[in-house]
Amino acid sequence: MITTNQITSKEIVAGFQALSDPLRMQVLELLQEQELCVCDLRDRVSVAQSKLSFHLKILKEAKLVQARQDGRWVYYSLNLPQLLVLEQSLSQLRENAVIRPASNCAED
Repeated sequence: MITTNQITSKEIVAGFQALSDPLRMQVLELLQEQELCVCDLRDRVSVAQSKLSFHLKILKEAKLVQARQDGRWVYYSLNLPQLLVLEQSLSQLRENAVIRPASNCAED
């Protein structure tokens, strides 16, 4: 299993940034069900292929999706281990959090 210590904080940030867009989240939700080619994704999210390609590139760079070429078609699927890394980073943050009341600010 990959731990958050084995990847950089830059990769974790890239993952969460990739998750911050509604269209990219929609793509990830579609990929929960099955591997899909670009044309199927385009039809289901109803955007231009150039826009979809831009968002798929961001998801690939964040390692949240994997691409597989079969002939002239590229198929995308979820990269579940990387999603687990993001989940573990949030879990560590929650587990290590100590919530203390704020101290009084010093007056000037």
